[in-house]
Amino acid sequence: MSVILINPKNKSPLKEKLDTYIDDFGNVYPIIKGVGRFTSPDNYSKSFGLQWNTFDKTQFDRGCDGLLLSKQRFFGQSNWSALDLEGKDILEVGAGAGRFSRVVLEQTRANLYSIDYSDAVTANFRNNSKIDPDRFKLFQASVYEMPFPDDSFDKVFCFGVLQHTPDFRSSIKALIAKAKVGGEIVVDFYPIKGWWTKVHAKYLLRPWTKSMDYHDLLGIINNNIDWLIKVSKYLIKFKLGVLTRMVPIVDLRTIPHQLLSDSEFREWVILDTFDMFSPENDHPQKLEDVAEMFTSSGAKVTFSGFVEYTKGFNAAVVRGIKQA
Repeated sequence: MSVILINPKNKSPLKEKLDTYIDDFGNVYPIIKGVGRFTSPDNYSKSFGLQWNTFDKTQFDRGCDGLLLSKQRFFGQSNWSALDLEGKDILEVGAGAGRFSRVVLEQTRANLYSIDYSDAVTANFRNNSKIDPDRFKLFQASVYEMPFPDDSFDKVFCFGVLQHTPDFRSSIKALIAKAKVGGEIVVDFYPIKGWWTKVHAKYLLRPWTKSMDYHDLLGIINNNIDWLIKVSKYLIKFKLGVLTRMVPIVDLRTIPHQLLSDSEFREWVILDTFDMFSPENDHPQKLEDVAEMFTSSGAKVTFSGFVEYTKGFNAAVVRGIKQA
């Protein structure tokens, strides 16, 4: 693996020594539970640490019963092939519990550098560190202070994360900065489709839920999820699906229910509902605005639109190539 590590604050090279990374000036970053930690554990992404350590395998693919959503999403949204990634240095930002980390490690021969701002890195390390340690480096770090030099990566991707960062434009700029000239950057995000996007139980309730104790919020969701599922299913059955946006639960149609047992389906619903209400930041964007952010940050946009990565599942995606 050819990407060097740097102190994100002063840009000096880091060396691994015992259970730390240290620079020439004596600045030290600890390695805890196998992961280099470049940020305080108490930050705006704390809810994701609880989320992904609780639901650490919920969204992982299981080829034995046809659940391949992560693989289909990764290759569909990126438009990359395993051959494209042979020997390449890839940066994954916002890895969570590592559903896409696993796809890269198992389906390609790329070198993967993953970061997450939350303690989800502990779950990712637990899930993926033994697959191929020589090709996998994992760090807890902010998108704004990554421990890598600019112009380091052949490919950069960020899935399911950008809307949860404080400053969407600055996040795009930071991703593009880490790509080599000619390197590809791919992101997805929550889209603004019209004025009705925020006329939704999620955005009406978030001013309160995002300030709650996360364990209490998870308990409330768990205790109420069964009747909420029944109400949502009833509305969908009688073709009143538009009304489900006012039910404080994830849209059940976004979950691969046909591939899950009842208990697995319930767990996935709890996870995605918690993901709706707990994050400190939730900033959906217009496609054209994100494309403009790419252009203004030095990348040529090669695609901006919706990608159906498997039947019934789609995402807002922008791809670009970093310019000189």
